[in-house]
Amino acid sequence: MKIIPILLFLTSLFSTFVVSAETSDVDKLKQALAKSMPSVKVTNVADTPIEGLYEVIVGSQVVYMSVDARYMIEGDLFDLKTKQNVSEEAKSVIRLSAINKLGSDNMLVYTPEKIKNTITVITDIDCPYCRRLHNEIPDYMENDVEVRYIFMPLKGAADMKKTISVWCSDDQQLALDIAKAGGEVDEKICKNPIAEHLQLAREIGVRGTPAIVLENGQLLPGYVPVDKLIAELRK
Repeated sequence: MKIIPILLFLTSLFSTFVVSAETSDVDKLKQALAKSMPSVKVTNVADTPIEGLYEVIVGSQVVYMSVDARYMIEGDLFDLKTKQNVSEEAKSVIRLSAINKLGSDNMLVYTPEKIKNTITVITDIDCPYCRRLHNEIPDYMENDVEVRYIFMPLKGAADMKKTISVWCSDDQQLALDIAKAGGEVDEKICKNPIAEHLQLAREIGVRGTPAIVLENGQLLPGYVPVDKLIAELRK
């Protein structure tokens, strides 16, 4: 009758040992990184589904390393059985952290009367698909989706000047509506966060507009029709 308690004790001991060993390997990698790359600030080190391979986050970059920090793999890790991008979870955390750090006060926001969901859209005023998305703002408002804009002016000085003029307008939404429709807005200059917008977009890996970041940090590159996007938000 005493066998079961002994087995439970041994099982518990074994589990504790395994957890400790895993933690020890993570610590070993942290120590190896501190020794071999002391100038690199590591945000996080975590296990992966592959034994001996660890996920290392440095700023906005996700890489994979051996426990001795000798070998590094750069690129996304895919589980071909489940067809999932294993790296996406870490990248989603990075995106949300960067967006939250910027803050909604430093974005141009369209807010419905009642907010059920929020999307953050990296946009350029003149890009055709950005304008197509903007034309659907009334649909987003009707469906209780808040739209927060971060600007990524990609077409040089004139584009930057237009974007800053929109930001500095007395009525930002009206100015953006006019600019997105191809109209002219009065040139204005003021303190603005557009340089921070550009930096953030590059940090989270955006290479073109529009790019849509969902509430869970998932990045949807390119235009998505409003009905499909709302379905994705509420599935």
